[in-house]
Parts: sequence; structure tokens; C-alpha cells
Amino acid sequence: MKRLLYTAFLSLLSTVVFAQQQQFQLSTHILDVSKGSPARDVSIKLEKYDDQTKTWSFVADNKTDSNGRISDFLSSEKTNLGVYKLTFHTREYFQKEGVESFYPFIEVVFEITDQNHYHVPITLSAFGYSTYRGN
Repeated sequence: MKRLLYTAFLSLLSTVVFAQQQQFQLSTHILDVSKGSPARDVSIKLEKYDDQTKTWSFVADNKTDSNGRISDFLSSEKTNLGVYKLTFHTREYFQKEGVESFYPFIEVVFEITDQNHYHVPITLSAFGYSTYRGN
């Protein structure tokens, strides 16, 4: 019985360790408030600011899924402290929707100051947007 419990414990521990390795520190979400639904297939670029050179460097890019989400920016295995910028390429999204919009892209700059998870979503319409730190 002890051996069975020990084996189950090791299996559970390896599952937890694997799950932790798959975690990401940054996610985002776009809700199109004019439709009340997620904005899917929106390209988003992530860049990091270099304080010394005063320049931005490319980190990653991705497209929102069917729920308007990207959950896998910045692997938690690294130290990701610093200033980042998400660029939401909204022009293409609105063109596909057949809607005229004011913002061809939206840049959101924020700072990661610890190892916690950061969720940086936007609510979007053709002539306005809002952002906040989510969870």
C-alpha cells in the first residue's frame, strides 16, 4: 500500500512540475465591445524596452484564438522583469469585419516588476479602446 501511495505521489508531483513548466507569465485578451464578442485572429506583437539603448527589441508575436486570447507570451522559466509593449494590429481585424476604424494599431506599454502573472487585455470598438491589468 505504501509503495502504491508513493508511486501515486511521484506521478502527481511530476504532473505538477510539468504543468509549472508550461506556464506563461503574460497573457492578453481582446473583447470587441461593439459586438459583445471576442476579437479573433488579431495579430499582436510583444517587444521589450532596453533602458540603455532606448530601443525596443522583438520578443514574440501571435494571433488571438477563437476566444480573443493569447495565453502564452513570456515563459515563466525566465526572469522577465522590464518594460514591455504589446502592439495590437487592429486595422486588419476591422477590415475583415467590414468596419471603418480610427486606430490602425494600439500600443500598450506596461512594466513587469515581479514573477507574478500579468494579464493585459483591451476592450475594443472601432473608435475607442480601454486597457487594464487583469488577472
